[in-house]
Amino acid sequence: MSIIAVLGGTGHEGSGLALRWARAGHMVIIGSRTADKAQSAAAEINTLLASPSVTGTDNVNAARAAQIIVLTVPYGAHQSTIASVHEHCQHKVFVDVTVPLVPPKVARVQMPAAGSASQEAQAQLGDAVKVVTAFQNIGADHLKDADHPIDCDVLVCGDDKDAKATVIGLARDAGMQAYDAGPLANAVVVEGLTSVLIGLNIKHKVKASGIKITGIM
Repeated sequence: MSIIAVLGGTGHEGSGLALRWARAGHMVIIGSRTADKAQSAAAEINTLLASPSVTGTDNVNAARAAQIIVLTVPYGAHQSTIASVHEHCQHKVFVDVTVPLVPPKVARVQMPAAGSASQEAQAQLGDAVKVVTAFQNIGADHLKDADHPIDCDVLVCGDDKDAKATVIGLARDAGMQAYDAGPLANAVVVEGLTSVLIGLNIKHKVKASGIKITGIM
């Protein structure tokens, strides 16, 4: 089992992933800008699990203690959060869940000059960090219900084969099917799909549209 820091883990997506990984037996640390907020989120998850499985602290200490770092902050906090934990990410797997949404037109694909948020993260963190992109297309509504099946597949992109295999395993532990979707350059498609799904949610008045990969046995 791994020690996983979920930075920005007080939000719906981060806290839902944290709950599912803790339930699977991983040691999970919720990170936030303030330790108090992270501790409150951890206490809520522990109540749901009826077990003191999750701890909370500030982002820097969470990243320092973890083997795997998962970033779940809004895009506006992406660069600053990475800068604050940069030294504690070196030689670790860094899972970027961030989507470059630009309000108010969040249903329009608007990618950064680097290609994707994950490619920005790789450039900022340096080559010693194994950046992987995943979980952008998962609706957060059902994550906190650990018994609810997630009817959506996970696309995993990165330039390190072993790091991608690790993240595919984390997806499986959280109750999801994941696929190796190629190099980090392909994250532009994975991240962009989130805006497409948001548009579908709005048009069809739902909250958790997703994608399924077919034709693979």
